[in-house]
Amino acid sequence: MTLTSTTVAVAVLVALTAAIVFSLRLEKPWLQPWAIVRATVQLGLLSVILLGVISDPLWVAVFLVAMVAAAAWTVRSRLRLSGRQLVFVLGTVALAAATPLAIVFALGAVDPSPRYVLALGGIVVGNVMSVATLMGRLLGDDLVSGRDQVEGWLALGATPRIAAQSTVRRAASAAIIPSTDQARTTGIVTLPGAFVGAIFGGASPLEAAQFQIIVLAAILAAGAVTIALMSWRFGAPSTLPTGPAPLT
Repeated sequence: MTLTSTTVAVAVLVALTAAIVFSLRLEKPWLQPWAIVRATVQLGLLSVILLGVISDPLWVAVFLVAMVAAAAWTVRSRLRLSGRQLVFVLGTVALAAATPLAIVFALGAVDPSPRYVLALGGIVVGNVMSVATLMGRLLGDDLVSGRDQVEGWLALGATPRIAAQSTVRRAASAAIIPSTDQARTTGIVTLPGAFVGAIFGGASPLEAAQFQIIVLAAILAAGAVTIALMSWRFGAPSTLPTGPAPLT
């Protein structure tokens, strides 16, 4: 793998992606090509930076904090939440990611060295971001489409949380499906990056499989904590949206 071949391959894939999304006239079609360009720049900078700090616990902690902040900001932007709600999103991302990581490292399942903390932390934080964003979007849409049902329960005297319970449950169930399917199809449909990376790093297939199972379990646990916190915070809406609107 050379820099030239990598550059050419990425350029061709970006062009292919752009051609398809623009021809289909997707909403904001520039997002997908731009995402690859951003990832290339960000990973390049990250690779250079990590060469000197990956073994330093302090700098690893700084990177994890930055990841949590970036993930929270992304969730807040995607869901169009207010600045006041950013504090909740920050807490959700941090707690949901920290819970499985604390269990894994406390039980000695993974060596708590800086490089493993950063690797596992980055994977889990990214998953939390995806689950929180997906649930927020689904819940907002379901509150609009299921407005009559929720209002019916409210008219019968139900509390807002009870009235929206089925709507919240559907959104939460759908939000965690991608993480569930990732675990269910591992080794059959997909070869996960953590597994392949561990083998390329010199681990035996058995050791790589053990690490991958830990990653998948941590991802699912983090997702479960995420939907629990999102359900608690947004599961009793004070007002029902009549159209696309941020959660309250």
